[in-house]
Amino acid sequence: MANVCSRSPLTALAALALAVWAFASPGAAAAPYAAMVMDAKTGEVLHSRSADRKLHPASLTKMLTLYVAFEAIENGEIGPRDRVTISRHAASEPPSRLGLRAGQKIELRHLIRAAAVRSANDAATAIAEAVEGSERRFAKRMNRTARALGMKSTNFKNAHGLTQSGHVSTARDMTILGRHLIYDYPDYYHLFSALSADAGVRTVRHTNRRLLRGYGGADGIKTGYTRAAGFNLTASAERGGKRVIVTVFGGKSTSSRNAQVMKLLDLGFRRAAVAKGPTNHVRPQYAGSIRDDGRFSKRVRTVAQAAVEKSLRPVARPERTPQAPVAVAGIRGDVDGALADLAVAAAPQPEAPSGREQRVVERISTSGGRHWGVSVGRYPTHHEARKALLQIALGETATLGDSVRKVGRGAAGFEANFTGLTRETADRACSRLQARRLSCFVIEPGSGT
Repeated sequence: MANVCSRSPLTALAALALAVWAFASPGAAAAPYAAMVMDAKTGEVLHSRSADRKLHPASLTKMLTLYVAFEAIENGEIGPRDRVTISRHAASEPPSRLGLRAGQKIELRHLIRAAAVRSANDAATAIAEAVEGSERRFAKRMNRTARALGMKSTNFKNAHGLTQSGHVSTARDMTILGRHLIYDYPDYYHLFSALSADAGVRTVRHTNRRLLRGYGGADGIKTGYTRAAGFNLTASAERGGKRVIVTVFGGKSTSSRNAQVMKLLDLGFRRAAVAKGPTNHVRPQYAGSIRDDGRFSKRVRTVAQAAVEKSLRPVARPERTPQAPVAVAGIRGDVDGALADLAVAAAPQPEAPSGREQRVVERISTSGGRHWGVSVGRYPTHHEARKALLQIALGETATLGDSVRKVGRGAAGFEANFTGLTRETADRACSRLQARRLSCFVIEPGSGT
């Protein structure tokens, strides 16, 4: 017995040293590695390694959380300025967090910015509860949406991506999801490249600033980290008419993960061809929310139709009694208005009045003289024209804040116009834009442009 006791401390010490070596040894406890490189414009896979292995996605999960939120906004289920009451469940989520408190009210747009830019877990859970009433119901919708997007090996249990049994995805599925975010919601995609954003309660900084600053053309999309997942990243960059998406699972550190992603982006740009013709991409059909009985909810369509019936086009009044612009609601909601609400601003944005805001599809002005507009150029695609309108509107809110953004198709391309302006405002807007060396000309009433 004495001999055994005398050897026990040495045995324990040896075991402890072995455990420390195993923990510190590179790759000994590392999460499994997987990767995929895709030509975003064609959907062609340019490189893959263990791309179909089911792994922990960590906060890459939030890409799907945000996709569903964008879908809900676009289809009138919820508005970006709707105020969300934070539950105890959301407030108790572990870091990374925005720091929300139970009972606190915050606008949905701020939660979206916090989830997209800061990867805040409490914000992601609050989004889920705001859209579907509970995180459990939202997770079901996430999985239904994932199947519609072609993500065949994904199963989500939560909205934030913290490790949970059965919460898995693959490098292939995350790359597919990244592509859908870019092309299904191009007007929201700028959120993923913002280095900082106003999240209502505070300004948040992007979790992937190093890659966004360090790789030319990089503009998103999402980082993720847990001990079980390692350092994950789905990234996209655009150069010389090519767009490449890369997903890496199981990185050993932020720096090594970023280095590997940049290496794979370089590989992708070498192998991708300059796409000719339209992008090879199909957007899935909107399915909406599902009730507890398993049937699709008709709430969105019914509310939208009722709003249209109550908001018929008014008869124009004489100029001496100008009327305020009238909003006509529709099924898709005010996409342009939602963009302005979600646009990342350096300065804090004013709070909206309490109560549910009506979503707008089209503004119809009956104010005297508001029949002028400005054209800011022609673009080869509808997406580029809409993107230009959004960027110009954000930089020229003083004159174009109340205008209607409109894209017209012609033989020479897609013309980007701001309409619903007075002559004075149109002249002033063009003067300011031309001073910034931007193309602009005034559209007169009845010009048919």
